[in-house]
Amino acid sequence: MNKYQEITQARKLLELPERATMEEIKANYRKLIRKWHPDRCKKTKKKCTEMTAKIVAAYRIIIAYCNHYKFSFSKEELKNHLSEEEWWLERFGNDPVWGNR
Repeated sequence: MNKYQEITQARKLLELPERATMEEIKANYRKLIRKWHPDRCKKTKKKCTEMTAKIVAAYRIIIAYCNHYKFSFSKEELKNHLSEEEWWLERFGNDPVWGNR
């Protein structure tokens, strides 16, 4: 299995969308651990233990990926993450018709 497949499989196990924040990753991990923890799980102890181990392994894969991800701080990349107000000002800030929103 290649790295992409490994990360995709881990992402799906943790019920994450293709784009997720660190808060979403942690929240999904905690939710699933609570659900499958052997002390709380309604399934067989063996099934709960197996799922807990899979969830922990998937979380480690995702966290390792996130910790080694190289973030871009270039102007072009940061423009992709403007708020609505910043986007508006970027495009129409000095325009007499559209600038004073």
